Amino acid sequence: MAVAADLCLKPHRHAVVGEMVGEALPAKLGSEPGPPLDDPVDQCLRIQPRRADGERLPELDIELELYRSGDELHLMLSWPEQPALPMLWHGQHPVWMDAETGLRTERPSQGAPLEALARRLRALLSPDR
Repeated sequence: MAVAADLCLKPHRHAVVGEMVGEALPAKLGSEPGPPLDDPVDQCLRIQPRRADGERLPELDIELELYRSGDELHLMLSWPEQPALPMLWHGQHPVWMDAETGLRTERPSQGAPLEALARRLRALLSPDR
C-alpha cells in the first residue's frame, strides 16, 4: 500500500499505519489465505507522507477506510487534518463528497492523484482482479 502511495502521491514517501495492517486482508496480498469473500473486511488505516529528508507531513495524512459491500471492495479516502476538503468514495467509480454534508461535489484540484491511488489500491486488494 505504501508503494502505491509513493507512486501516486509523488514526491513524498509514505508509510501505512493502523492496528489492523496485515490482518484480515484479502488473500491476494500475501501467501496466507484471507477471509472468505462473504466475510466483512473493515479497516481504517492512515497513510503518512514524509519528505525525502524524512520530515513527517501530518497535514497531508490520508485516512483510508476499506470495507466490503457484497462482493465489492469500497474505499473511502480523506484528509483528516484538512476537514474542509472533500472526501473520496471509490467503488466501481470515484465519487467526491463534501466532508460535512455528505453531498456530492466536484473533484478538488489535488484530487486526481488520490483517485489514482484509490484505483491502484482497489486493484491491489481485490481478490477477483
